[in-house]
Amino acid sequence: MKNVVLLLFVILLAIIPLIIQKDAEFGGADGQAEEVIGEVAPAYKPWFNAIWEPPSGEIESLLFSLQAALGASVIGYVIGYGKARKKYSSTKQ
Repeated sequence: MKNVVLLLFVILLAIIPLIIQKDAEFGGADGQAEEVIGEVAPAYKPWFNAIWEPPSGEIESLLFSLQAALGASVIGYVIGYGKARKKYSSTKQ
């Protein structure tokens, strides 16, 4: 029961800002940093260009989500492996 309440709370935390700020634009830190650099040093030239640009923002979001899911999977596996190793190593002794 406690897990269901916590899950609903997390879902509400994710949905409420979208309801309150209907026309809000949720941008990333990269875009904000680019704007500030443009204001502070208008003659700034990047050191290098991107090797590949995703064809659309949706593809970029998909790749970012896949990267986050892969990272979370690796972290979850390492934590689970460590807990299982600790659990089964203490029962053998």
